[in-house]
Amino acid sequence: MGLVNSAEQPLPVRTVARSISEWVARLGRVWVEGQVTQVNRRSGTAYLVLRDPVADMSLNVTCARQVCDAVVPALSEGDRVVVHGKPEFYAGRGTLSLKAVEIRPVGVGELLARLERLKALMAAEGLFAADRKRPLPFLPRRIGLITGRDSAAERDVCENARRRWPAVDIAVTPVAVQGLQAVEQVVLALRELDRTPEVDVIVIARGGGSVEDLLPFSDETLCRAVVACRTPVVSAIGHEPDSPLLDLVADVRCSTPTDAGKRVVPDVAEEGQKVRQARDRCRRVVLTTVERERHRLEAVRSRPALAAPATLVDARRTQVVDLRDRARRCTGARLDAAHADLAHVLARVVALSPQATLDRGYAVVQDEDGAVVRDADAVEPGTDLQVRLARGTLLVTAD
Repeated sequence: MGLVNSAEQPLPVRTVARSISEWVARLGRVWVEGQVTQVNRRSGTAYLVLRDPVADMSLNVTCARQVCDAVVPALSEGDRVVVHGKPEFYAGRGTLSLKAVEIRPVGVGELLARLERLKALMAAEGLFAADRKRPLPFLPRRIGLITGRDSAAERDVCENARRRWPAVDIAVTPVAVQGLQAVEQVVLALRELDRTPEVDVIVIARGGGSVEDLLPFSDETLCRAVVACRTPVVSAIGHEPDSPLLDLVADVRCSTPTDAGKRVVPDVAEEGQKVRQARDRCRRVVLTTVERERHRLEAVRSRPALAAPATLVDARRTQVVDLRDRARRCTGARLDAAHADLAHVLARVVALSPQATLDRGYAVVQDEDGAVVRDADAVEPGTDLQVRLARGTLLVTAD
């Protein structure tokens, strides 16, 4: 039941603290997993701080000294443990702690089993799929490197990258690569580099180590942060046998930091050789093309039409002259034949013309209507007639 209170009737601190303590006492004993960040052994009591590796939360733990000393191997900072205890709220100090009655270290076998379960979960979500991985740029403007401060991994990546491409620009972000703060610092550095427009590829590098040392690079928070990146991410953790989950979600997995330095930039010597080969190939193609066209021009020039162009002109000139003469002869013959035909027709016309008959002394007699008189009996006496001669016309009267 809730406590009755109001602004006019507030509850005293002791009442609230006592109520919280009573509610916490009802929880009973619980099993809690976390990472040990502090261990303080005193005469009869041990004090620990458990931290959640994913969330930024911690819990104070107290236990009898013999409970802490019973853990094998001995507890140290960074160990993962499972604590069985009862939550307690100290009303006097207003603090919450866990009174432990048993502490169990999380062994390597258990860690590997948990990693396999997480791996199966992320694989089912498609976070390892090849189609979501992005290719590396041919020549990045800037490489973001997340690694330990002054570490061998940093030297391996930088030296090998600069050996291949001396002008490479590498922005190094030093972080903790193992321990309590590793995941948080790597994630923050990753997000910061991903927000930088000039960074075209991000490399996360670390040297080899035990399973516990490399455990931060299998953390679910870090893996999902890599998946959410817009910039291609290269994983270079440990040596060839080491395979944290970061290798599976990264866009490119490199076996070592040295391999990462070779993968992120091209080799200037190899690229120079490729340029020279391409230039030589282009030169050979151009020279071959020019030589082929030159031979083709020489073959065309050697043809009779181009070797002695006047020969064709002379032959055509002779043909033109012959055709012209033939056309003149044909035209003259046709004109002579037409003239003869015209003369013959004219002679026939003249021979058949009535005028020719008149020219020989004949006359044509016509009545008043102009009709030709052919019978004298058909003309009555006193009829006026016209007599048409070769030259002129006479008017006469029939008797």
